[in-house]
Amino acid sequence: MIRWTVLGCGVAGLCVATLLAERGEEVSVIGDDRHQPASWFAGGMLAPWCESESAPQEVISLGKHSAAWWQQRVSSVAHQGTLVVAPPRDSQELTRFARMTDQHQWIDPGEIEPMLEGRFARGLFFAREAHLDPRLALTEMREKLLQRGVRFAAQQTCGRVIDCRGIHAKGELASLRAVRGEMVILHSDEVQFSRPIRLLHPRFPCYLVPRRDGHFMLGATMVESDDASPISARAMMELLSAAYAIHPALAEARVVESGSGLRPAYPANLPEIRYQNDTYYLNGMYRHGFLLAPMMAEQLMQRLFGEQQHEHSA
Repeated sequence: MIRWTVLGCGVAGLCVATLLAERGEEVSVIGDDRHQPASWFAGGMLAPWCESESAPQEVISLGKHSAAWWQQRVSSVAHQGTLVVAPPRDSQELTRFARMTDQHQWIDPGEIEPMLEGRFARGLFFAREAHLDPRLALTEMREKLLQRGVRFAAQQTCGRVIDCRGIHAKGELASLRAVRGEMVILHSDEVQFSRPIRLLHPRFPCYLVPRRDGHFMLGATMVESDDASPISARAMMELLSAAYAIHPALAEARVVESGSGLRPAYPANLPEIRYQNDTYYLNGMYRHGFLLAPMMAEQLMQRLFGEQQHEHSA
């Protein structure tokens, strides 16, 4: 049996390790326990049709399968759709967003989110979309891999290597660049939402994603930078201002965490599978880690095991 070493404990690495383990392969995963992966700070929105506003068609064709993939493997997937709104002064942004996307319907936001009653005259509802809690998903995947006998250790690689280290593989992938993202975790007992809410704004669009026990993830900035330092005051103020625009009661929410991460991206902002120096690389998820990692991992399996069959017959 071929032994595999997966480098990276983020969403791409765990998706690859999961598919290998499901095939009965012997797998070890090597991660850096000193730093959380960028996917730890993700929103967890499985929203291919919303993303099509600025993303290539490939994001939809791959991402539309991700919710079903996750549903089979983790417990935190919620199929509640996505609600997109805009302040009255930015209503043209909502019209533009509708023109750039499909699989949505115009609604009164208060009809599906009662706490928004009277706050926004109209919104776009993407009923087919879903979301999950990235931290629960990553933790659950890791626990299931351990149950399958997958080893997590800072050890030397052995067997065939699959590098899913995100921006930490930049030394081997010259065209990879970092895109900084900043986020805030809020807690409020006064506000309840059932689905992610995207607020459109010309300068700082953001999204608010409900999580367990009154918590919300508020994110996220997009900065072309390899600066991994803590969140900036500007980003914090803009994100909190956007939260207030969604609902004033969020002004009384508690900021329980802030964070930043570096998303790995190729020039076309689409992930790629590469093979060089006897190593497979799955990287470049950009802002679509949880949306695209499952199908990219499936494509890698097809490539790996197709090649294995060829090697065995040679």
